[in-house]
Amino acid sequence: MTPKHSSGSAENATWIEPYQKTFLERLKTQGYSACTIRSYERDIAILCEKIGNRTPGIQKIGGSEIEDYEQAVLSNCHERVRIGVKCHLRRFIEYLVEAGVTYLPEPPMKEPGIRDGLRAEYDTYLRVQRGLSEPTIRHCLSFFERFMNFRFGDGLGELNAITPEDIVSFFHKIRTKTKPYRGRTLPSHLRNLFKFLFWSGKTMRNLANSIPRIAQPQPTILPRYMKPDEIQRLIDSVRSNDAIGRRNYAMMLLIARLGLRAVEVVAIRLEDIDWRAGEILIRGKGKFHEPMPLPSEVGEAIVNYVKNGRVGDSRTLFISDRAPHKPFKDAQILRYILHKAFEKTGLKSPQKHIGSHLLRHSLATNMLGKGASLEEISHVLRHRSRVTTSIYAKCDIGALRSVAQAWPLEGGVA
Repeated sequence: MTPKHSSGSAENATWIEPYQKTFLERLKTQGYSACTIRSYERDIAILCEKIGNRTPGIQKIGGSEIEDYEQAVLSNCHERVRIGVKCHLRRFIEYLVEAGVTYLPEPPMKEPGIRDGLRAEYDTYLRVQRGLSEPTIRHCLSFFERFMNFRFGDGLGELNAITPEDIVSFFHKIRTKTKPYRGRTLPSHLRNLFKFLFWSGKTMRNLANSIPRIAQPQPTILPRYMKPDEIQRLIDSVRSNDAIGRRNYAMMLLIARLGLRAVEVVAIRLEDIDWRAGEILIRGKGKFHEPMPLPSEVGEAIVNYVKNGRVGDSRTLFISDRAPHKPFKDAQILRYILHKAFEKTGLKSPQKHIGSHLLRHSLATNMLGKGASLEEISHVLRHRSRVTTSIYAKCDIGALRSVAQAWPLEGGVA
């Protein structure tokens, strides 16, 4: 429907103004600059004028109708600014959808196939029966697709026709391609798939038993770590009096003082901190949530960031410094911060790959040097298995000397 201009169009236009005003207020709350908000206001004002000419009724604005209005605005834009204007209009239309004023056209429905149904069943199995985390489920479903493509192409063949030789061939292809898959979890993901197929009765035999367990030898090298004064230099190098510096300083302290993993740092929410009890809830691996004491140094850094640098309405503690100040999609931000800290201090990393685990290893090693037991270190790092913590025993040279056998003298042992 094409909007008609009439003498009452000015009166009709007033019904869309509250939505326009609320949207611009939201942009301000999200931390957008005044200049950016003016650009939004200018672009959506044209769209609102066209929408306002439409007499409001009980029905929502149709999906194709709102797209016609959008296209009418874009057609009058210079090509140089069209991408920016389209972005502004899209965000405002998404807000109108949220407010119930309009709706977007439904994408063409794809008729689900047999393979889609199998994938949906597998997804439910991983969530309900196995209770796996979201990242693990994504990896399992990814290898579901890769194996089915390898064995059946785009469709889905007879599942009982899959043989152990097919699995071996798939392993060989993954490991020998130009960029081989180097992760250690491939056998586990495939084992989950074939356990599901047998559990659901889609295969007559459990092919998971034919997938070998790949030996993971214990590392022979000592865990890489840095001295406490070097760690402090790295932490101090990211500290500054702006919002980014306050945020990065608090994030680094959480790893260096509490031994958190990078993914645990970016997952912290505002409600996870109990200021009265002096505790912070850690959202750990495998959906384990554990409270930990919050040192005053770390707490003060977080308060400084929240009060003097953090903006936006997200409930996640650490957010992007760019509007609309959303949470980080992954933990790569901490690797970037640490990399920049090494550049600024001139310190040399003890390992080729610079990652936040270096701070975690350093905390454990320095605790061991101060007399902490492996059990205490395991509790701080929240290891599920003591075997994981045992790698730090190699760093306690003094204790190892007490159990080392004397070197035989020349001539051999009498």
